[in-house]
Amino acid sequence: MGRVRKVLTGQLVVGALVVAVAAAGFGLYWFQPWKLWQDETVEEALPGIVETSAPPTVAPSTAPSESASSATGPQALASGELISHEHATSGTVKLVRLADGSHVVRLENLDTSNGPDLRVWLTDAPVKEGKAGWHVFDDGEYVSLGKLKGNKGSQNYTLPADIDPARYTSVSIWCDRFDVSFGAAELAAA
Repeated sequence: MGRVRKVLTGQLVVGALVVAVAAAGFGLYWFQPWKLWQDETVEEALPGIVETSAPPTVAPSTAPSESASSATGPQALASGELISHEHATSGTVKLVRLADGSHVVRLENLDTSNGPDLRVWLTDAPVKEGKAGWHVFDDGEYVSLGKLKGNKGSQNYTLPADIDPARYTSVSIWCDRFDVSFGAAELAAA
């Protein structure tokens, strides 16, 4: 009887260890806690802007007017400042129409936590401060513009051609795995 009890106890201990290791492995995969210490910085130029080391030289009498040059380059249609939700988040969001008529959402000076499965969403939801704003962005209409390229820096996200940007009023850095906003910005006309 004592030998049977020792065997059963040993099997229970081994079984419990197997379950604990499997649970720990799943938890590490699901939460990816190491991302809290890994920053990914992405610095992209705004499409359509050519950076030069020296300003172009143009004779004063032939210089184009400021309105003519801005009409052919990228034009900010709306912008807003990111506020924090689940994680401390800051930076500026701009909705930009490019010279070819396409649109991009531009994140400038983004600073947020890294996390699993972060996305950039263009939404019609109102931006609410604090915990009230954590879960509102999947309640209405939204368009995922793709995975967040980096949790720091300036980056561009192209809108699909069939999307009318006027229908959307905010941008969220959305954690698709946990259905929560890391941060969001209300878009106001520029």
